[in-house]
Amino acid sequence: MDSNRLLNLYAAGEREFNGINLHQINLCDADLSNANFAEADLSGADLSQANLSGCNLSRANLTDADLSGANLRGANLSEVNLIGADLIRVNLEETNLSRADLRSANLVMANLFGANLSEAELSGADLRNTNLRKANFIGSNINEAELSGADFTEAMITEQEITGEIWHVGLSHKWITWAGAY
Repeated sequence: MDSNRLLNLYAAGEREFNGINLHQINLCDADLSNANFAEADLSGADLSQANLSGCNLSRANLTDADLSGANLRGANLSEVNLIGADLIRVNLEETNLSRADLRSANLVMANLFGANLSEAELSGADLRNTNLRKANFIGSNINEAELSGADFTEAMITEQEITGEIWHVGLSHKWITWAGAY
């Protein structure tokens, strides 16, 4: 589906795009708030500056997607694949990112205030100058993540080990991929 057709369907009131293939689609600046993109393929998509607040993106594939400056406040990104995604200055306030795969994602200056990152995979992620206040990191893996300047005030963290710029948080866990397979 191309971006014009998707935006026309959304404008006509359609909100169900579950499992849709939107590989490398350009939705820069689009308002798609409260839409359902569960299990959709948005890999390589340009979603920069888009309004995706309240969206359901659970188990979606957003590998290498550009979400810089996007608003995902209150969205469901549980078990989402965000490997290598560009999330610079993204608003992920109060977002569910439980069991999300954010390996090597760029979250510089992102807002994750109150986000649920429980059991998330964040190894190698760039979290410099990120707002992580009141975020839940229980069971997450932050090995080799860049954390300089990140604000962890009141964040929920267990079994932490800080070694320079490397954090080891929680125990290893059975990982669930974006497709939901073990």
